[in-house]
Amino acid sequence: MQSLSPNIFVNNMTATIEFYTILGFSTTMTVPEQGQGDLVWAMLNHGAVTIMFQTFESLGEELPAISRQNGGSLLLYINVADIQSLFDQVKDKVTVLKGLEKTFYGATELSILDPNNYVLTFAQHEEQG
Repeated sequence: MQSLSPNIFVNNMTATIEFYTILGFSTTMTVPEQGQGDLVWAMLNHGAVTIMFQTFESLGEELPAISRQNGGSLLLYINVADIQSLFDQVKDKVTVLKGLEKTFYGATELSILDPNNYVLTFAQHEEQG
C-alpha cells in the first residue's frame, strides 16, 4: 500500500470546497471540470494529504451500504507541522469543537467540524529526540 485518499460523501459540494480552502487545501480535479456545471466529485490536496468528495446524488443506488446522512462515525486525523499557525488561521472561520490541547501522548491537537458534520482533528507531535 502506498497511500490513502478517503472519498467523503457530501450534500453541498460548493460549501465543502470553500471550507477546505480555508484550511489551505487546493482543488486539483473535479467532475465535471469547474465551470462546466454542478460538481459531483472533487479532489482536494494540501501537502501530502489528498481528500476526495462526492455528492450523495451522484452515487445513485450503486452502493446502498453507504449511509445517506451527513457526518457519521468518521474522524480524519491529520498531522501538521505548525498547529498554532493553523489554529490562528482558522479559529474565527470554522466551528472549533476542541481548541488546542496537549495530549498525554505528546501531541497538541485541534478538532473542528466541517460543513458536512465530519470531525477533523489536526495534530502536531513533539519531536522525538
